[in-house]
Amino acid sequence: MADITTVLFDLDGTLLPMDQETFVHAYLGLLAQKMAPLGYDPKQLVKAIWSGVGAMAANDGSRTNEDAFWDDFAARLGAARLNDKPVFEDFYAHEFQQAQPSCGYDERAAETVALAQNLGFRVALATNPIFPAVATLSRVRWAGMDPDTFELVTTYEDSRTCKPNPAYFSEVAERLGVAPEHCLMVGNDLTEDTAAAQVGMGVFILTDSLIAPEGTDLEAWEHGGFPELQAYLRGIAAR
Repeated sequence: MADITTVLFDLDGTLLPMDQETFVHAYLGLLAQKMAPLGYDPKQLVKAIWSGVGAMAANDGSRTNEDAFWDDFAARLGAARLNDKPVFEDFYAHEFQQAQPSCGYDERAAETVALAQNLGFRVALATNPIFPAVATLSRVRWAGMDPDTFELVTTYEDSRTCKPNPAYFSEVAERLGVAPEHCLMVGNDLTEDTAAAQVGMGVFILTDSLIAPEGTDLEAWEHGGFPELQAYLRGIAAR
């Protein structure tokens, strides 16, 4: 393994403990309530949101994820709905905060990021960039951290690819000015986060909120809880 200089942390299920289904249910329920007075049918809205997520996942780098989402949203619900973007932004700044109780909290997350920095590693937040910055930065704070802790936080405004597209990890490395082989990706998803290995990154799977689709092999990767991750970081730094 090449010398690791930079640790990329996932957010949801990694630094921010959560059951993804519980969080998504709470989040979309709040969004449907917010948008109902504007005439949005809840089921159609949720379908449009998921379709937009799919459009971001399929983004080939030719536009931002934000543009990919809203182009798809307008195609499904009409271009006039683009006028509602400020209401969505207001939702993420306010009502979205009510979804925090659907997530957990683990003080070891911030401790581990601080440890990485103290060991001399650069740290970045490589969360799947399907949310606007206001929502992502909120979730960083829910995890007990200042977003400024990280050199980079990927959001849908400034990213052009998504996990598990290997190009996402190349994009992150390029923005940080570091070669992929000098990066360690820490995440909880055996599909999304292990894709980092395809561009030469190291991978550590945090198992506290493990997402392991059928056919994936945890034993193929360095893995464990926060104590094992901290020991792994110490071991890399000591090389």
